[in-house]
Amino acid sequence: MKAIGIFGGAFAPFHNGHLRLAIEARERLGLQQVRLIPTAHPPHRPDSKVPPQRRLEWVRLAVRRERGLVADDREILRDGPSFTVDTLTDLREAFPRASLVLLMGADAFQHLHTWHRWPELLALAHLAVVSRPGSLLDPSVETREMLAPRRAYDATELRAAPAGRWFQFELPMLDISSTRIRRLLRQGHSVRGLVPDAILNAMTAADRAALIQDDDATTH
Repeated sequence: MKAIGIFGGAFAPFHNGHLRLAIEARERLGLQQVRLIPTAHPPHRPDSKVPPQRRLEWVRLAVRRERGLVADDREILRDGPSFTVDTLTDLREAFPRASLVLLMGADAFQHLHTWHRWPELLALAHLAVVSRPGSLLDPSVETREMLAPRRAYDATELRAAPAGRWFQFELPMLDISSTRIRRLLRQGHSVRGLVPDAILNAMTAADRAALIQDDDATTH
């Protein structure tokens, strides 16, 4: 069964932490591809000042030489809020027989019950939850009844069915975040080594100004 990873985010900007996570997930979970999906209108935060099409271009620049990593524009093309359940529905229609694996961080997993129509996610995909080495991860009180019996303990379980399981995999986290990058830009510091060179070399003064405005919006 073809296994496809789904990794969404604002990607403002897409950075080396995002890139490394996608590569590790593809290799360790046995995924044929990971689709990187910039959000257009995230319901839980203001829209980025960087236009969605520009953030998509950054992802394309970052992954153009990476086997199995694909920039996906489906949330940009769709009107309305960028709900994950709608994106998974689109992907399920496009890949009806594939195993779909939604990648998420431990914090997002703990707040899964706040996601739009969250119980439907498991009918559409598996969840692969990235955590720091040695950390303990359990479903929240609100999701425990549904998720407890669906835990997978080996990545092969994700490739054996189209959807319905959740799996924890540990990954040493790079100390990189979009927030840190935006603040460094705001302070006039270099972000080389944090952002793929292909993106950094293509970043204009207008791009930098828009990212700084994003940081202003999150801190004031």
